[in-house]
Amino acid sequence: MFAVKKWMGVAALAIAGVAVAGAAVAQESTMERVKRTKELRVGTVAGAIPYFNKDLVSQKWEGFGPDFGESLAKKLGVQVKFVETTWGNSVLDLQSNKIDLMFALAPTPQRQEVVNFSKPLLNNTFTAVCKKGHEPVKTWEQLNKPEAKIVVDIGSNQDQFATRALPKASISRLESSGAATMSVQTGRSDCQVLVVLLSQPLVAKRPDVGTVYVPTPVETANTNVGLRKEANKDFENAVNEWLDEARSKGEIQSVVLKNMEKLAGVKADAFPKEVKF
Repeated sequence: MFAVKKWMGVAALAIAGVAVAGAAVAQESTMERVKRTKELRVGTVAGAIPYFNKDLVSQKWEGFGPDFGESLAKKLGVQVKFVETTWGNSVLDLQSNKIDLMFALAPTPQRQEVVNFSKPLLNNTFTAVCKKGHEPVKTWEQLNKPEAKIVVDIGSNQDQFATRALPKASISRLESSGAATMSVQTGRSDCQVLVVLLSQPLVAKRPDVGTVYVPTPVETANTNVGLRKEANKDFENAVNEWLDEARSKGEIQSVVLKNMEKLAGVKADAFPKEVKF
């Protein structure tokens, strides 16, 4: 009987030890996990050119996100692991600790309530893609009138910007960016509001859609790195330190331009002079 009780006591202690160890791992900070596993988990989205793209032959991830992920992992002295997600699920994956960070995530008020964000990764300039034959658009005020038929993809940065900057315009909000583009191409709308990293590849691939304008005043949207919300700031500080260093060396701009040409067919000299990343 004593032996049985002794065994049960040992077993109970072993189970408790596993539980405590599991709890300790579950409560570790992102930086602690990265250092322990020597692995940086970067969220990726299939077909999200030029941010992310998976080569069908080599199965290798490419684009801004993977390049930046490789650069950050090298600075941290760890290996990078790409974890496929979607724009919609990336916030949930950060919250549930499936990924350590998500590049090119816009810090909307809703997202800021549930995840943290780095300093701005790059500035994405707002543009107007206007149908063929439309008068040149020099200022946003030209489009801020009831007769101006503007289209955006609902809930996007473009939607938020147009709502704020063009309150007098007739704004249509469609379910996707592609549907908004079709509205311009078919003449149902005059101009689509799009950030430049989407508008330039669009007209490079489909010049029949219209013309890209950068109206004044030049307006931009921050694109940041999404991070898990946690009290420990070690990982956030490390990401921001990498960002400062990469920007000072011109790495941010060079990575953007390289991938825009490679993946989207947009050469550096195709960007309007007003655009700064």
